[in-house]
Amino acid sequence: VANGVLKEMERVNEEFGSQVQLQAIINTADFIERAISGVADSAFSGGLLAVVVLLFFLRNIGSTIVISISIPMSIIATFALVYFCGYTLNLMTLGGLALGVGMLVDNSIVVLENITRLRDEGMHPHEAAVKGTSEVVAALTASTLTTLAVFLPLLFMEGMAGVMFKQFSAVVSFSLGCSLFTAITLVPMMASRLLRPVAPLTGKPSLWHRIMEIPEYFLRWLVGCYSDALDAVIRFRWLFIGISVALVGASLLLIPLIGTELMPKADEGEVRVFLEMEVGTSPEAVNDVVIMTENIIREVCGKDMRGWVTFAGSSSWRSSGGHKANYNIRLVPRTQRRRSDQQITAELDRRLKVIPGAVCRVRAGQGIFSRMMGAGSGEGVAVELRGFDFDTAAALAARVSDAMASVPGITDVKLSRDLGVPEDRLVIDRDKANDLGVPVKEIADALRTILAGSEAGEFRENGDEYTILVKVKDADLLGLDQILDLSMRNDKGELVVLRNLINYERVKGPVNIERKNQERVLTVGGNIQDRDLGSVVQDIQAKLEDIPMPPGFTLLFSGDYEDQQESFRELMFAFSLALALVYMVMACQFESLRDPLVVMFSVPLAAIGVVLALFLTRTTFNLQSFIGVIMLAGIVVNNAILLVDTANLLRNEEGMPLEKAVREAGKRRLRPILMTTLTTVLGLFPLALGLGDGGETQAPMARAVIGGLTSSTVITLFFVPAVYLVAETLCSKKKTQTGEERS
Repeated sequence: VANGVLKEMERVNEEFGSQVQLQAIINTADFIERAISGVADSAFSGGLLAVVVLLFFLRNIGSTIVISISIPMSIIATFALVYFCGYTLNLMTLGGLALGVGMLVDNSIVVLENITRLRDEGMHPHEAAVKGTSEVVAALTASTLTTLAVFLPLLFMEGMAGVMFKQFSAVVSFSLGCSLFTAITLVPMMASRLLRPVAPLTGKPSLWHRIMEIPEYFLRWLVGCYSDALDAVIRFRWLFIGISVALVGASLLLIPLIGTELMPKADEGEVRVFLEMEVGTSPEAVNDVVIMTENIIREVCGKDMRGWVTFAGSSSWRSSGGHKANYNIRLVPRTQRRRSDQQITAELDRRLKVIPGAVCRVRAGQGIFSRMMGAGSGEGVAVELRGFDFDTAAALAARVSDAMASVPGITDVKLSRDLGVPEDRLVIDRDKANDLGVPVKEIADALRTILAGSEAGEFRENGDEYTILVKVKDADLLGLDQILDLSMRNDKGELVVLRNLINYERVKGPVNIERKNQERVLTVGGNIQDRDLGSVVQDIQAKLEDIPMPPGFTLLFSGDYEDQQESFRELMFAFSLALALVYMVMACQFESLRDPLVVMFSVPLAAIGVVLALFLTRTTFNLQSFIGVIMLAGIVVNNAILLVDTANLLRNEEGMPLEKAVREAGKRRLRPILMTTLTTVLGLFPLALGLGDGGETQAPMARAVIGGLTSSTVITLFFVPAVYLVAETLCSKKKTQTGEERS
């Protein structure tokens, strides 16, 4: 739609030589288009990094191609879902593909690695493909279903979080399902027909062979180190479990230092200036200040500015009085600027503060995503003051405004209602009207006739009707004293001057009256700079506790904070439901209640990496990072599922002792676990950098997943075997004691 509007505007400009602009459409469409392009580039870069990881581990171009085929197959199939569900290629759908591009090869990696192991042991390629796939298909199905289970609650969420992540969840879930189907069908078929055992080296090795042997030497060394470390962990399993629990508890202590907000701040290439002068200022004075402000904007922004639109006067966009003006400044793309929108905003704020007779508030865009979701108030933080009495509300709002202005990090505190518009208030003196014999209704009708006119009937001519409006001639030009000198007749037919019936006073009243939930509301809002929303709200709450609240008045936080609290409650419920679904899926797959519980112990370990990643990158805990945490509930258990399933397989089918089966399971699954983790982490790495327009919005989710998956994988390789041994030992002792009691 935006492209169509822009083409029509270009045609009009070319035909009539005029400059027609729709600034809101231009800014939003241009930014969203660049943001979508950036997410697509991140997905492509992540896919390439995942392929590089595969080549490093597999050391074979054919094997890399066999696994890499999962990425385009799953993505192309997902486009069919997007088409038939009526979705579009937007930040959520492409963001889902970018986030899942590294996970699309996980199932294929496990299948091919197991097939390759059996083939290297001398098994026929066809038999190796069948047996290798059948050995891991149960674990792959369980791991994929656990990942899909965490997205199921998101599909049924309401509110802002539901609007944002329904399409995201559908795309990620469908693509992962397609990757599982590809891994257990296409990959074994290609592996059985295209891959052959590596021929023994004869003669002098080539340079390519020497280069490809380096990863193998490294992996052998890594497996040896892991085996030695795993032996130590098994020997001192209780000590290691205690250390892991202590690390989780220590990481939780960093949570208050991270901060919270609704959505991550993004450089949207837009700066807004809100100018306000005293109520009643003449249009000429307002125009002079508007021109002065435009000169400062032109000087400060310079080459970083593409253009701007000014809205001034009572008919301006989003303006409620002739004493106001708004400026929408459109910046060039972020990659073409030396300064961020925040730096430009700070410089403009400093320069515009000195304009005499005007109050200027400057803020960066920071609202396209919230406006698209219908959330937020446009202010960084907002406090609603609800009550009926205007004077009490004005006095209380002044105290709240002073309290908010004293909080570090809050700038440009402003009331949503103008309290200073002058007006003449006419009040009928009922006692005098009764003594002089003039009904109150007739006085009111007389004033309406004088000021606005009264309908006196209809005039008909040639079938047309015209309303007859009776009013005083040139009433708009009469002063108040002239109006009050007019007279009307009482019930005795005597003339009575209006001045004897009416009391008047000159007061200041509000320009507009806002209501919410059938209550009058006055909002005190401000922008946030260099701090997060959560910590600012805590400081404001401490300040507001010192303000006595009159009867009939209440203070409530609204805007972004209200939306954040509601969304966090919904996401916390979704997280709890996701954990329950993950456990139930594993219980069905393992046909046991104990083994899924062992696997679930890997989930808290992700908290270490999530907290450290957000803390070190100075990323807040917001909707995007919360979704990353929910995703981790289904991702981090995959490695533990592989370890537990392999250990059970070795014990049940090959009859290995408990400790030997645990050691062998760790050695066998170390390489696929490292491969799946690195492909996921490096696939998300371009997204986590947050480069380009709008990249900051998807970065918190990627950072949370990378941090949680990294810490969980490193510790899970030792923690899950230790917990598995403890659980099996305790269960064996309990069975022995029960058998002795029965005997």
